Amino acid sequence: MKLKTLLLALVLASTASFAQKVKYSKEEIKKMEQYLFNEGFNMPSPKKTSTVILKDGSVHKGFCSKTDSKKGQIFEVSLKDSITKKTETFGADHIAEMYIYPSNAEKIAKVAKYMGNIRNYSTRKLIKTTNSDRIYFVNQTVSLKNKKDDKEFLMQVINPGFDDIISVYHDPRAKETGGVSFGYGPQLGGGVIKSYYVKKGDKVMWLHKDDFEDNYDFLFGDNVEFMKKYPKNSVEWDYFSFLVNEYTSMSNG
Repeated sequence: MKLKTLLLALVLASTASFAQKVKYSKEEIKKMEQYLFNEGFNMPSPKKTSTVILKDGSVHKGFCSKTDSKKGQIFEVSLKDSITKKTETFGADHIAEMYIYPSNAEKIAKVAKYMGNIRNYSTRKLIKTTNSDRIYFVNQTVSLKNKKDDKEFLMQVINPGFDDIISVYHDPRAKETGGVSFGYGPQLGGGVIKSYYVKKGDKVMWLHKDDFEDNYDFLFGDNVEFMKKYPKNSVEWDYFSFLVNEYTSMSNG
């Protein structure tokens, strides 16, 4: 009986492994390669008013004079009142949400980076790099890189507007795939972000491109229609932002 059960399991596993791949058209692939997340920023502007909302509901505004981080994630924020010049410091464990503006220096650096990679021209919108809107941060308890003890941090939500099922947070320490450049010309290829922090349900994890396939069922497997249209043997990590957006749209009907 045990042998029959084992053989059946092997057959099912083999069937799943060798399931026919979905072939997408060039137009579909081009659409899936579009980067739909917001740009991740690490440096707040000290010249524009930031807003911190504490867990007790109180709202505090001021110039973000300082942030303290661990592995790039913010665990403490200092706000300087524009009138009194008094500085207040808040720990992430007391903050529910935060809205800040990106620094001009970082925006300029990101524009230069955008222009330095030809792939960006067809997959990203430059306007997101020069974004003048406030950036949304939310308190989240997470294990950095799935290795450290859980701790509360302020993490930037980079998929606002389609984060009601899966929330994706900026990984300030994320690396990018490499490309090829010739002399002083723009880089060809590469530039794909390798990791994010992702929340679904009560689970928050650091998701690296190498672990994407292993976590695919957890992220999308509860939507049969989506899995049929975008099985994991037919998609790539490059499509991640599209897949999160599509999954959310299909799940919400």
